[in-house]
Amino acid sequence: MTTLAHPTTLATRTTTRVRLPALRYLGPNWYATVMGTAIVASAGAGLPLEIPGLRAACVVVWALSAVLLAVVLAARAGHWLYHRDRARADLLDPAVAPFYGCAAMALLAVGGATLLVGRDVLGERAAVAADAVLFGAGTLLGLVIAVAIPYLMVVRHRVGPADASPVWLLPVVSPMVSAAVGPLLVPHLAAGQGREALLLGCYALFGVSLLATLMMLPLVFGRLVAHGPLPLAMTPLVFLVLGPLGQSTTAVSQLADAAPGAIGAPYAGALGAFAVVYGVPVMGFALLWLTLSAALVVRAVRLGMRFTMTWWAFTFPLGTCVTGAVGLGRHTGLVALEWLAVGLFALLVAAWSAAGWHTLRGVIGGTLPAAPPVPRPAAVRTG
Repeated sequence: MTTLAHPTTLATRTTTRVRLPALRYLGPNWYATVMGTAIVASAGAGLPLEIPGLRAACVVVWALSAVLLAVVLAARAGHWLYHRDRARADLLDPAVAPFYGCAAMALLAVGGATLLVGRDVLGERAAVAADAVLFGAGTLLGLVIAVAIPYLMVVRHRVGPADASPVWLLPVVSPMVSAAVGPLLVPHLAAGQGREALLLGCYALFGVSLLATLMMLPLVFGRLVAHGPLPLAMTPLVFLVLGPLGQSTTAVSQLADAAPGAIGAPYAGALGAFAVVYGVPVMGFALLWLTLSAALVVRAVRLGMRFTMTWWAFTFPLGTCVTGAVGLGRHTGLVALEWLAVGLFALLVAAWSAAGWHTLRGVIGGTLPAAPPVPRPAAVRTG
């Protein structure tokens, strides 16, 4: 009986492997679909305008993001289970490994949207619990990735100045997402040490990401100036630079909102002032980079750029600019910033709709996830 059971087990495993061929090329970049969807719900919920049906639409989008998170997590688990060779190769590929930062940001984005929007369905207590779990998991994973991927870049990846890419920002931006989402949980903690520890911990995460980003940005811009535009299919990735800009502006606003109930009055007032002093110039630079990025995308479209999964780079970074503008509008009272947020939200919805529609067509049509056009060995150092 044992002899008969063993081949049956092998046959079952073989059948399972055959049924999951698409998972082989389902990389960590697919978490961008979760991030891009969740930010639409969060950004829409924070808009200062009362638009009929907007809140209900945000709830639907939040639910979609939660489903996407579950599906992508399961699919990525299958990727590691059945295609471990490919998963290891992705970690050693300098063009793919940075996308592991998207996993942490997907958890954090859905957690934040759950507390902002999902509470309409789950109730506040369940929403807080869900956000706390996702925030904890996303923050821990984000810190691990913020160290592990740069370590691999130094020790194993072989890259040069011409290889610098906006995707290098992804591993170090996730702590900034934690800094923006964490303050939402501060009022739900008991007054005292817990609140202050979470608030200051989020400021520490803000610093981790900000300083790491300041090291990366000159490399990215230097590559564009010295070596010209990115390849057409990669052009949307220039939007990734907006991520740390918009998210840091959002973070300082959220932290300033949470400060009065968590830290002493002198510091709370200073943190409110810092939100404006920091946020206004950074948002100004974000708008400059948005204009430059849009010009590069228009150029790429004119030269024949077609849809790829890089189109999801339009969504989450743009959404952080929406939430950043909303925060600045709240702290300054400027109506112009509120209208800026509305305009950016309209662009976000258009970008999300385009990326989502083409992705859905690709999944249904079987063209996504697609194998790389030309197999290439991972570039690694032997030391």
